[in-house]
Amino acid sequence: MSRVVVGKIVEIIEHPFGKGNLTSDGVQWSDEATSTLGTYVDVESITINQITPAGGPGGEGTLIEVEFGITWAQKCDGATDKAVGKIQARNKDGTWTDLMTEVTNATAGTTYEEKTYSGRFETVTNFQKVPFDVKVMVKSNGTTNNAIGKVKNSSYVKCIYRIA
Repeated sequence: MSRVVVGKIVEIIEHPFGKGNLTSDGVQWSDEATSTLGTYVDVESITINQITPAGGPGGEGTLIEVEFGITWAQKCDGATDKAVGKIQARNKDGTWTDLMTEVTNATAGTTYEEKTYSGRFETVTNFQKVPFDVKVMVKSNGTTNNAIGKVKNSSYVKCIYRIA
């Protein structure tokens, strides 16, 4: 995590996804998560929560700008259905907001397809404060196979926010 504080404006960059054992190529993935038929399951869910450090600014605030770069892989456990995924965010413990439309694998089957979605998201009523939650989800688009997903460690969240 990196953090820059200028007056009452805080900028943070976190890579909270896909932690695990070190690897020879530096690529790590979260644990796999498996959905039941046609039902979304959280692949990985994280909280961006800036605690006020002793003697300095931080803590809760209002988002000015938030940027995401999230890569995950999804597949099904059989050759009939396609995996579907999406990313959501919310104010801590609030109502979930979709950050994108659902994305479906190009082909059915058991081979992982990586998906990378990135960019700046404009704040909305249910997603405009720090702390906030983010999650990556997967499901199957059919009724035969379960979907499986995992999140890559290069995924990040950057936000600029104003503290009270």
